Amino acid sequence: MLNFNEQKLEEHIQYVFNNKELLKQALSHSSFINEMKKKGMESYERLEYLGDAVLELISSEFLFNEYKDMPEGKLTKLRASIVCEYTLSSVSRMLHLGDYVLLSKGEEMTGGRNRDSILCDLFESVLGAIYLDGGMEPARKYVESFLLTDIEHKTLFYDAKTTLQEIVQKDGKGSVSYKLVSESGPDHNKTYVMDVVVDGKKLATGKGSSKKNAQQMAAYEAILLLRKNNL
Repeated sequence: MLNFNEQKLEEHIQYVFNNKELLKQALSHSSFINEMKKKGMESYERLEYLGDAVLELISSEFLFNEYKDMPEGKLTKLRASIVCEYTLSSVSRMLHLGDYVLLSKGEEMTGGRNRDSILCDLFESVLGAIYLDGGMEPARKYVESFLLTDIEHKTLFYDAKTTLQEIVQKDGKGSVSYKLVSESGPDHNKTYVMDVVVDGKKLATGKGSSKKNAQQMAAYEAILLLRKNNL
């Protein structure tokens, strides 16, 4: 028996599992397995490992065919930006995977259900489970339907700091700096809030699980603001 409504989840991911136990494993965090202490139960870690490899193949093939004139180095960078933690966790949120992950009470209390690292893992573990259950075609459909769409928008976050720097300094002037506003939470689950300051004025704020991620998010929000105002 699953501890959640598998039919609803399958509607989100647009795939119906033949083997429901694979789906349960794909959503079982190691903390849950350790807390339950049930023999024969596995966490999602092995499925995540498999899903990571399948994701690299599918995304590589897609970009190879889609960007026929792009050299290898740029293809590698583009793929890295698409499969980064921010993008995968964002897609997992869209699919509501965090609502279904099985966690220990402690992991639940410390915000594991919404943690980027766990959500990133879930996208890959579910992919690994789909691949084992149905083969490459449904795995490809899952990746192409939810991840390999709106690539320009998804890749913007990955290079947000560099892109913002280029926008601000396009005429050789302008300055960009970042200011730590706050940090909170236990050491294993910190949340940082950063402001991005352009020419001495706060332009946007970002939040992340590390200072770097918070800076990236602040830069990303700043770019969206500048584009909205056509600056």
